[in-house]
Amino acid sequence: MKKKMISALLCTAMALSMLTACGSNPEASSGSSGDSKPASASAESESSSSSASSTGEGKGRVGVAMPTKDLQRWNQDGENMKSELEKAGYTVDLQYANNDIGTQVSQIETLISNGAEVLVIASIDGESLGDPLSKAKEAGIPVIAYDRLLMNSDAVTYYATFDNYMVGTKQGEYIRDQLDLDNAAGPFNMEIFTGDPGDNNANFFYGGAMDVLKPYIEAGKLVVKSGSVDFADVATAAWSTETAQSRMDAIIASNYADGTKLDAVLCSNDSTALGVENALSAYTGEWPIITGQDCDMANVKNIVAGKQSMSIFKDTRLLAQQTVKMVDAILSGQEAEVNDTESYDNGTGVIPTYLCEPQYVDSGNYQEMLIDSGYYTADQIS
Repeated sequence: MKKKMISALLCTAMALSMLTACGSNPEASSGSSGDSKPASASAESESSSSSASSTGEGKGRVGVAMPTKDLQRWNQDGENMKSELEKAGYTVDLQYANNDIGTQVSQIETLISNGAEVLVIASIDGESLGDPLSKAKEAGIPVIAYDRLLMNSDAVTYYATFDNYMVGTKQGEYIRDQLDLDNAAGPFNMEIFTGDPGDNNANFFYGGAMDVLKPYIEAGKLVVKSGSVDFADVATAAWSTETAQSRMDAIIASNYADGTKLDAVLCSNDSTALGVENALSAYTGEWPIITGQDCDMANVKNIVAGKQSMSIFKDTRLLAQQTVKMVDAILSGQEAEVNDTESYDNGTGVIPTYLCEPQYVDSGNYQEMLIDSGYYTADQIS
């Protein structure tokens, strides 16, 4: 599970352009600062929604397949991708699949038949798209895996993502440092929530965090009272807030209803963190440290209110810009810029990857990281 950290090399050429250490375009924050919307912003049916437009420059047609609108971050990813591609002169066909694999398969096949010259795919389940990916390869259409690695297919040309192992590492380090595990006597009680087992990234998030925290669990300084430590036991299908809340309700009832203190909850992302926080509304003890990822608006509001300790910030504007650079390179017959050619094997070989470096946001820096950078307005998280 471990992989070599290359954060010292990540996004260095772009570091001067943004407060967040990822990306490559000095005008990143001005391009899409108004694109961030909550997941509820669109009430239309995802399985039938699409957006195709052209700037008239005729650079080519790009098909973009996103997994769902149920999570705020995918709305931001999709809109940022569409905006950046259109600014670069491409015609964009953007599809959301309502977290339904059959719908996503059908949408990708339609993107192929509609003449997409490049496909950018954020999969629901990285193992599930073998047939449409084979059709893309037969048609000579390059495929960029976006944020989630597409598995067991030799049709994948590039992978654009954040350093997902580092995401978990930062979450684990935050808990370690906040509890002062190297100095405090302990023991401390902790529970663990990670993501969908069909999302390859969930393994990296979990692995990065557990590589930090497992030694303290084995030494007895961290105690998981529910007994759920292994990935299979702490995974959350579809990253569902409701599923996480239901599991946390049961954990509290069985282990903490007698007043036992809960010190920390490792949550791999904000939707699972939100479920945990909802369950804790009836918890009468001192509020635990809770991690998250994506800086969804509801969770940032909870950070400000003291109900969530931190969230990993993955600036999707910058990932979109890097993906557009990959599209440009592919359609001009050049090799795209990558910075990892060792870590991401999808079962058919290592996929050349561009990793952006994530940052963490807490109550001490959210103003600088999220508002001053233009990712959100102050009104959106007030």
